[in-house]
Amino acid sequence: MPTLKNSPSPQKPEIPNQRTYSIPDYRLEKPNISVRQVPDGDTVRYEVSGDLSAPVPPIRESKYLSQQQSIEIYRWMLLNRKMEAALESLYKQSKVVGGVYFGLGQEACSCASAFALRPDEWLGPMIRNQGSMLVRGFPARDIMMQYMAKAGSPTRGRDASSHFGDTQTRNVVSPISTLGDLIPVLAGVALGARLQGRNIAVMTYIGDGGQSTGVTYEGLNFAAVQDLGLVLFVENNLWGYSTPSDMQFRVKDLAERAIAYGIPGVIVDGTDACQVYDAAHEACQRARQGKGPTLIEAKMMRMKGHAIHDAADYVPKPLFEYWKKRDCIARFENYLLNVKKWLTADDNRKLIEDVERELEADRNYAENSPMPTPESAAGGAYCDEGCHEVKPKYAMPKVHTPRSGSRPKQSDAAVHLK
Repeated sequence: MPTLKNSPSPQKPEIPNQRTYSIPDYRLEKPNISVRQVPDGDTVRYEVSGDLSAPVPPIRESKYLSQQQSIEIYRWMLLNRKMEAALESLYKQSKVVGGVYFGLGQEACSCASAFALRPDEWLGPMIRNQGSMLVRGFPARDIMMQYMAKAGSPTRGRDASSHFGDTQTRNVVSPISTLGDLIPVLAGVALGARLQGRNIAVMTYIGDGGQSTGVTYEGLNFAAVQDLGLVLFVENNLWGYSTPSDMQFRVKDLAERAIAYGIPGVIVDGTDACQVYDAAHEACQRARQGKGPTLIEAKMMRMKGHAIHDAADYVPKPLFEYWKKRDCIARFENYLLNVKKWLTADDNRKLIEDVERELEADRNYAENSPMPTPESAAGGAYCDEGCHEVKPKYAMPKVHTPRSGSRPKQSDAAVHLK
């Protein structure tokens, strides 16, 4: 029998990894902290580990914000915090109907992000984004009357929480408590604008817990496929109610999930107003150019419980102390006064006094406003014929009308939304 030569096995050519992704991380500090669950008798508790003594990072210099814009954002942040402090006081006096949801520690994210939108663009806030509502033109009295269920509130006392918006003048979609549902709604708003000949930015938010919902995936995937101008802020505030982020997902950064959608993802320090604004500004610019959505992960700490009824006793106290040192308002104040020297101590005092005067007037107005009358309860529950006109916001959509007697082309059967 013929013998076969022992020839070496052909080596498979090495295939280079052609997939290269980058998730820019603009933070000046990357905390190395973890939270784990440990047994404690018949219950469990959380322990925090890592470097909790790291120095507080500086504010990153903005590429886009002017002196006037920076001071304006700072003012919105102050008003946001002082308004929520007033709401807490009103709640403790039993003047609030229902609960209150606070964004303590998240004012930079709410205010600086909404500040990047143009007046004719759209916002879909969540329950903690009351600062973004202020930026979009809702006075503090409206928000306080809403929580107090007053007749003069945006919903005329029919909702004692944050479920209100303004689609006529302020371009604000009402918050939806079913988390994630705002994402396809805002994608639809962007689609509607494009059918009217406009590429606009639309912005909404989701938390670290809510971003795991199916509708979040569906809405963001649709926006990605259709190149819709959705700017999605994932507010990673470390706790989905009482569940720490370390027990919610396996990825290191939630911005990594942008890779699966084929869209840009970036990471910012959610307590740094300059980082938040710059990322939002660039994402809005992409949206206006028709380049599609952007996912921005803003990392920060929710400094209160899920709502006012939640004392957040499950959060390790050292974690609160760590993030308290990184308070977004204190850091931005120092940046404006001592780093940029755009405010003097006297300027800052006058600004704070002005905010407090405005808030006090709004609080008095809200407290002295009447409750709705019983007979008004039946009105406004349904949209009666002719109650309001629904019309295009920007222009009449262009519609292809075939000539009389002609047959539609075969390609007309498929609607390509792009």
